[in-house]
Amino acid sequence: MPNHLIEEKSPYLLQHVNNPVDWFPWGPAAFDKARREDKPIFLSIGYSTCHWCHVMERESFENLEIAEVLNAHFVAVKVDREERPDVDRIYMAFVQATTQSGGWPMSVFLTPDRKPFFGGTYFPPDNRYGRPGFRTVLESLARAWKNERAKLEQSSADVIAQLQQISAPRGGAVPLDLNLLDPAFQYFRRSFDQKYGGFGGAPKFPRPVVFNFLFRYFARTGNEDARDMSLKTLRAMAEGGMNDQLGGGFHRYSVDETWFLPHFEKMLYDQAQLVVSFLEAYRITQDPYFAGIARRTLDYVLRDMTDAQGGFYSAEDADSVVDRAHPHEKAEGAFYVWTRPELDRILGHPEAAIFAFRYGVETGGNVHNDPHGEFPEKNILFPHHSLEETGRRFSMGPAQVDTILTRAAGLLLEHRATRVRPHRDDKILTAWNGLMISAFAQAAQVLDDARYALAARRAADFLLSRMYDRGTRTLKRRYRDQDAAIPGFLDDYAFLAQALLDLYETDFQAADLDAAMELTQTMIDLFEDPLHGDFFGSAAGDDSLVMRLKDDYDGAEPAGNSVALCNLLRLAHITGREDYARKADRTLEALSARIAQQGVAVPQMLVALEMALSPKRQVVLVGDPSSQDTLEFLRAARTPFSPLSVTLLIGSEEARRRLLTMHPELAEMRRVDGKTTAYVCENFTCQLPTTDLAKFRELLTGTWPN
Repeated sequence: MPNHLIEEKSPYLLQHVNNPVDWFPWGPAAFDKARREDKPIFLSIGYSTCHWCHVMERESFENLEIAEVLNAHFVAVKVDREERPDVDRIYMAFVQATTQSGGWPMSVFLTPDRKPFFGGTYFPPDNRYGRPGFRTVLESLARAWKNERAKLEQSSADVIAQLQQISAPRGGAVPLDLNLLDPAFQYFRRSFDQKYGGFGGAPKFPRPVVFNFLFRYFARTGNEDARDMSLKTLRAMAEGGMNDQLGGGFHRYSVDETWFLPHFEKMLYDQAQLVVSFLEAYRITQDPYFAGIARRTLDYVLRDMTDAQGGFYSAEDADSVVDRAHPHEKAEGAFYVWTRPELDRILGHPEAAIFAFRYGVETGGNVHNDPHGEFPEKNILFPHHSLEETGRRFSMGPAQVDTILTRAAGLLLEHRATRVRPHRDDKILTAWNGLMISAFAQAAQVLDDARYALAARRAADFLLSRMYDRGTRTLKRRYRDQDAAIPGFLDDYAFLAQALLDLYETDFQAADLDAAMELTQTMIDLFEDPLHGDFFGSAAGDDSLVMRLKDDYDGAEPAGNSVALCNLLRLAHITGREDYARKADRTLEALSARIAQQGVAVPQMLVALEMALSPKRQVVLVGDPSSQDTLEFLRAARTPFSPLSVTLLIGSEEARRRLLTMHPELAEMRRVDGKTTAYVCENFTCQLPTTDLAKFRELLTGTWPN
């Protein structure tokens, strides 16, 4: 019989619906049962594409004997951490504080009033790997609850008090200046892997917020190390097994230091942020290599991660079925890896040999450091030899080699499509969609590709029509199977507002700016800490939460506080409204101690600090938005990397009236001699207008703030 998860929409929860464990979703039914039966809660948090979550399910949650113990002594609750980041954040803070580690699956034991007293991550079913077995843990905690309950309850109360103290503001306001960016840069320079790229050792995770910071540090200071560390890391990631060399898109992280052996999961937020990093690398270098990686990643998202209604799916699993004849037998990366005999059979001679040489394919497999023996005789594709080296090896020119490789890749993709695809988590999350809309919008600007503008527009329209209540001006977090649910969190509001600002600078529709301002106001109303000025991650009023935390770590995703602050600064810049500037100043003051004490933990906040303290540039174009002249001026404005600039377009009298309400100083800006006219300004003090495209390019690259 299915358990209490049967009515849920989360793919992760539905994966557990037929477990013998009597799972409940997070909510009143579970909490009432725990109080009524005086049982502790076992809280299991994960997500549907989590490898070790699958392992623990197979080993423990499908085990009848373990389920019997769990059901007898605990109330079992399942949470999808992607649906409920607020719940995840609280109990992850507890697990990290008490075990000095964290991750998923997260296993936490709570009192009936949801205070944690014991936790960890993955537990094997019996004692192994130096870990206590899950059944042992269950039986031990059941005895402790019966015999030492007061001790456990006191311990949980103490931990909550400690977590509240940790999450409290870190001292008073600290004076802020641009010198605070230097220690973070020096830290990243010290931790940079000169040989392979990346920061620190294996495993290596992409952390695009670091690239955001370093590229802007380079643009302001001219320090080439900041640029070169980022470019080397991006290139190393793109040329390793972490990048799907056939289908595009990046896997979650690299197990090894060389970016070769990936954990094969693909997350939407990685694709979105890495696209922006590669676009910025392209704008800095004008090297088409970086633009090409961005395109391949975007095209993967369009092909495999886009819903028919325009929204973007959340993730693809690392594990997949090895053989259709045995659908329950899965292995990590099975969808992506190849044997040499497969290549010979699919491609034939000499194409298989050429492809194998180029992509490092070996007869006995190329995964030589395989800690778990998962890839015997298998090959992970990576560009082991350049086109030129491949051409010399086979006495061909690079163009001929490229033609052969392109055809071979197409044949292999066709064959791969016949395999069983990894599980795809098809829920649509507002925050992650916001990041992806930003990526498509910026790609439309930088790559001048209408397909990407359309993808951004469709996704934004989907979110605003299906997940936004215009009456209450509130967002939902998740959409799946015709159901929009879960009140939005700080990152939902902040990331979508950011996306709408990026869309506004793509095609200058006033409705996008209006929606961004609406969302920002609701964000302030729901999440602002009125005492200090920064933002909680969740709204007040949810009595299921034992505390409210503030999201202030820029990790795999930027912190909601960081993006909220950047949005306030951008809105002040675009609209000229002093209330946004004042709110940004207050937020920055609230976050100042965090920035000063632990800048390396918050590189996106450092980006905001630079935005706040540096001179601002405005590029104002006056012209017909459909004319070739205006489009050429727009392309020129978008070519250099100028992160502190905003581009505005006066393309109609309506647009002029709207902009004049925000910036009366634009009143005299008109077309000269009926031609598209550009004004390049600093804090709206402008250079002489020009209708000459070459002169405009000179002004853009002059001694102005970057």
